[in-house]
Amino acid sequence: MSLKTEKTTLALSAKDIPQEAFDWYDEYAHGDIDRRTFLSRLGALSVAGLTLSVVAGALTPNYALAEQVSFNDPDITASYVEFDTPNGHGKGRGYLVIPKNVDSSNKAPAVLVAHENRGLNPYIEDVARRLAKAGFIAFAPDALFPLGGYPGNDDEGRAMQKSMDGSKIVGDFMDAATLLKSHSLATGKVGMVGFCFGGFLTNHLAANMPDTINAGAPYYGTPAKSNIDKIKAPLQIHLAELDKRVNATWVGYEKELKANKVDYTAYIYPTANHGFHNDSTARYQEDNAELAWERTISFFKQNLNT
Repeated sequence: MSLKTEKTTLALSAKDIPQEAFDWYDEYAHGDIDRRTFLSRLGALSVAGLTLSVVAGALTPNYALAEQVSFNDPDITASYVEFDTPNGHGKGRGYLVIPKNVDSSNKAPAVLVAHENRGLNPYIEDVARRLAKAGFIAFAPDALFPLGGYPGNDDEGRAMQKSMDGSKIVGDFMDAATLLKSHSLATGKVGMVGFCFGGFLTNHLAANMPDTINAGAPYYGTPAKSNIDKIKAPLQIHLAELDKRVNATWVGYEKELKANKVDYTAYIYPTANHGFHNDSTARYQEDNAELAWERTISFFKQNLNT
C-alpha cells in the first residue's frame, strides 16, 4: 500500500470516529486521564463497523505516514548537533537541517521548531525538513535529550517530559534560539513554529525574547504567561475549531494581544481537532493542514527575508 493510499484510508476512517473519541484522546495526550481510562471510554462507544483497536489505532501516531520530505533529500543536509544550554539543562541536542544552497556567501534566515509534549518525534523532524526545503535553516531541539532523547514511542515520551523541570526545558529552547541568532550560516533573523506544547513555547519565547524572535507561528498553543506587552514579533496563530482546551484560553489571550497592540493574525480552522497538522494520526486534516502550512511559509518569507 502506498503512503498516499494509507493516508487516504486513515482520513476516510476518521469520518466515522465520534468527536468524543478525539476529545478523550486530547485528554489522554495531555495527561488529564490515563491510558486505561482512555481505552475504557473508547470501548464503551458504539461505533458501527469499527472495533476498539481500529479506533485506538487511528488516534495513535503512525510515524511512517509523516514523512513528506526524505531525510536524504538532495536539497538539504540534516544532522544532529549538541549545543550548550546554560539557561536550561547545560547541554542540549537537536535536529539541524540546512538547505544545500546555503553557505557563508549565501545565508538564510533560521526557524526554531518546537515539538509537542513528547519529545522530538519523526513528525517534528519532518517539519524541520519541510522548512529547509522552503529555504530556511531549521533547528528542532529535543527536550528529552537529558534523559536520553525521544524514546521511540509517544507514551513513554510524554511520561519522560512530564517528569522534567519545565523551566529548564524553556531555557533549553531559549538557548537554541540564541544559537540560531548567531549561527554562521544564518542571516540573524529567527522565526519560530511550535505545536501544542511547542505552540506555548513559541508564544513564550516571543514574549520573553523579543529581540531574538522575529516572527512566531504557534499551532494550538496556550498563551505566554508573562511579558505579552514585550512582544515585538508578528504572530500568526493557528487554532482548531474543536479544540476545547486551548480555545478556552484564546479569548483572554486575544484581549491581551489587542491591548498591547501586538501584530497578530489568528486563523481558526473549521471542524479541525487539536493536532490537525500532524499527518500521523486520524486527527490530521489534509486541506486545513496544507492551508495552514502555506500560510506559515508565506509568513516566514515575508517577515524573515527582509
